[in-house]
Amino acid sequence: MTPPSVLNLSAYLMYATGKAARRTLSEKLTARGLRLWHLTVLTLVADLGPQPKGVLAARLDMNASDLAKIVKDLSEAGQVTCVRSLADRRRVDVLITPEGRLALDHLSADIASADDDLLTPLSEAEREQLASLLRRVHAHHEDTGPSAGFRPAAQARQP
Repeated sequence: MTPPSVLNLSAYLMYATGKAARRTLSEKLTARGLRLWHLTVLTLVADLGPQPKGVLAARLDMNASDLAKIVKDLSEAGQVTCVRSLADRRRVDVLITPEGRLALDHLSADIASADDDLLTPLSEAEREQLASLLRRVHAHHEDTGPSAGFRPAAQARQP
């Protein structure tokens, strides 16, 4: 049983709820042979297009060798491919494959199911409000965290 006094600590509640969310989502991903980092990298490449490995590692505040392992796993599963950049032949870009997009489509249902499991006690309006508040808190910490101000050269040139 949770001690009543910690139920007044937002940081504790976020931690405990985050653990439950991670456990629920991890179970869904594990059933498909994936981990949370696999989903994160796959989604980032799907959302932003081809990314150099170094840029991916910096964006995710992740050790480059850990990222290389995740990319290797996804590549072996046929969900991403690594190719030389046309703009800079020294650079290797990570691209999502059609199989990777299909995997993300299948994962969407799993993620929605994990969200439903986690947020069962909340109404739809409360879920939307919670998501909005969490995005604000996340954006604040993303702007002030370790990778704050990170802008790859290609992104920095965009208007």
